[in-house]
Amino acid sequence: MVRSPGLQTRRVDEPKSSNYIMNMIKYKPQPRLKDFDYYGQFRYFIAVCTDNRKNVFVNNDYLVKQLIGFLDQAGEKLCFTVWVYCFMPDHLHILVAGKNEKSDFKKFIKDFKQRRGYWYAHGELYAGNKLWQSGYYEHVLRREEDTTEVLRYILNNPVRKGLVANYLDYCYSGSMMTDIKEILI
Repeated sequence: MVRSPGLQTRRVDEPKSSNYIMNMIKYKPQPRLKDFDYYGQFRYFIAVCTDNRKNVFVNNDYLVKQLIGFLDQAGEKLCFTVWVYCFMPDHLHILVAGKNEKSDFKKFIKDFKQRRGYWYAHGELYAGNKLWQSGYYEHVLRREEDTTEVLRYILNNPVRKGLVANYLDYCYSGSMMTDIKEILI
């Protein structure tokens, strides 16, 4: 028997039907930390996928530029520092940090996704299309985790995926806090 955490039990030799897979996805437990309120001066590494993992950020300077502006606005409005961002073809990586004890991460990510999703779905260029997949991945950085290492990981993502040879050549990455040319020295 194989037990999937928080899901159902099946025999090892039992094939995985499409219904089984869909049920796993449908009833997947939420990955949020149970004893953590997501308020305060914490750093968060976030990954947000596009709807159905569509490559909406490929060669779409206008969309990415607009979303960078919206990300900056959400950070200012909800007291978050946007350390770095990287728009991959079908997902977005962000490293943010709360500026004070009232910084509410859940509100920040909800505001960014919801408002920008609405803007996308109701705008002239993308009318009727959904931008974001529901949910997101987040990792709350521990005190001992180095911010620079996470910045490097995010900025090197296009290199690891073979999109560019050098992270500086990728036009959909950047920072609102630091010169990214100095991060990977």
